[in-house]
Amino acid sequence: MAKESMKAREVKRAKMIAKYAEKRKALKEAGDFQKLATLPRNSSTVRIHNRCLLTGRPKGYMRQFGVSRIVFREMASKGLIPGVKKASW
Repeated sequence: MAKESMKAREVKRAKMIAKYAEKRKALKEAGDFQKLATLPRNSSTVRIHNRCLLTGRPKGYMRQFGVSRIVFREMASKGLIPGVKKASW
């Protein structure tokens, strides 16, 4: 499980990204990179980190399913993910 503070930090970043999205887009189109550099760093979309929806784990994230590899494996073993068969794990 991820720390609550880490989850809260990601939520804060997501809010900041939404707040500055239009401004960043306008500055990029205008080519004004000096003003773009004055914006907060956490307002950039690349600063957001994907986390598992169930555990909050940041590593081994499977974007297609929105969960980590460990949770994916557990769900597949229980038959909760349609179309996935247990192979040799």
